[in-house]
Amino acid sequence: MGFFTDTSVCIGCKACEVACKEWNSVPEDGLEFTGMSYDNTQQLGADTWRHVAFIEQSKPIGQAEPGTDHGGSPGAASDGGGTDMRWLMASDVCKHCTHAACLDVCPTGSLFRTEFGTVVVQEDICNGCGYCVPACPYGVIDQRKEDGRVWKCTLCYDRIGGGLEPACAKACPTDSIQYGPLDELRERAALRVEQLHGIGVEDARLYGHDPDDGVGGDGAFFLLLDEPEVYGLPPDPVVTTRDMPSMWRHAGVAAAAMLGGLAAVFAAHGREGGAR
Repeated sequence: MGFFTDTSVCIGCKACEVACKEWNSVPEDGLEFTGMSYDNTQQLGADTWRHVAFIEQSKPIGQAEPGTDHGGSPGAASDGGGTDMRWLMASDVCKHCTHAACLDVCPTGSLFRTEFGTVVVQEDICNGCGYCVPACPYGVIDQRKEDGRVWKCTLCYDRIGGGLEPACAKACPTDSIQYGPLDELRERAALRVEQLHGIGVEDARLYGHDPDDGVGGDGAFFLLLDEPEVYGLPPDPVVTTRDMPSMWRHAGVAAAAMLGGLAAVFAAHGREGGAR
């Protein structure tokens, strides 16, 4: 099970952020006005499990929706054929990676894979070591300053266990956030990209949908209208623990070589001692 977030229909209402906080009792996160953006939550964190990004671009909005008349609106171009800027809005969340590095480095088993294929933190077991924070290729997991434990989206584990859809998907008024079996979501997403390309939105693309990518595909993937970097997403994420097996093999070979060398030294000294 997973999420498909179609950013082409996101209106930036932040209903998903509010629903997530209400259902999961996530504390408020300051709501500080940055002076740089209308986005006051700014990024994912221990107290922001869903985050709607507001990205202002110097591209005509008509590029996203050809044929739409935006004459007279703020920022309208002088020729009346469209605007000289557009908003990209996208609701970001934990990606619930197929190969999740956070699981590999957790020493207590606080992070675990659920029966739905999602990744969940058990806060009563987390010891606050923080190893999972740098291990996440997306920078999703965060420690709460008050107690040091890590927190992130659970994909509403309690709700889906009861046959309900996650709170964010339930609250989304445009179906920008869709929940369901990943195979069905991928088919739906491919059709949506084809539809957008058909009306001239050539920049439409999927992100995190490919099971052969560096993290084995994401349980939460996206339809984007520009390069991933524009949304603050890594273009080619990889599981950060991918080299651990080879590291352990090399360490084992080095340890065996050292023990062999020590055994040879002791054996040589033993023979010399016996000769006296």
